[in-house]
Amino acid sequence: MKTNERERLRLARKKRVKLKVQKQSGRPRLTVFRSAKHIYAQIVDDNEGKTLVAMSTLSKDFKGQMATGGNLKAAALVGSLIGETASEKGIKEVYYDRNGFLYAGRVKALADAVREKGIKF
Repeated sequence: MKTNERERLRLARKKRVKLKVQKQSGRPRLTVFRSAKHIYAQIVDDNEGKTLVAMSTLSKDFKGQMATGGNLKAAALVGSLIGETASEKGIKEVYYDRNGFLYAGRVKALADAVREKGIKF
């Protein structure tokens, strides 16, 4: 399958998931984006249009603990960091927006690490 076809399918999945998640306006949304070298996660309040918590493999907190950002360990570390920060800010439940990416590999590792920190979704 060609790369542009994969991207088109991912964007279609992204649109479907985002519409379902945004209809549920009671909780903030944990959205994830991954590239070949990095992974990004942020908790967004769609009602106010504000980012409550953001963490990535480019963050200062991450850089002090790990050098590379494109593997499972890095995704799990980003997940645990965003989980800790969210629980400190009093966020208990979120909707998980995987942004059209398949729920496997780094996306799953990040989600599992956030769940371990007590955030429910």
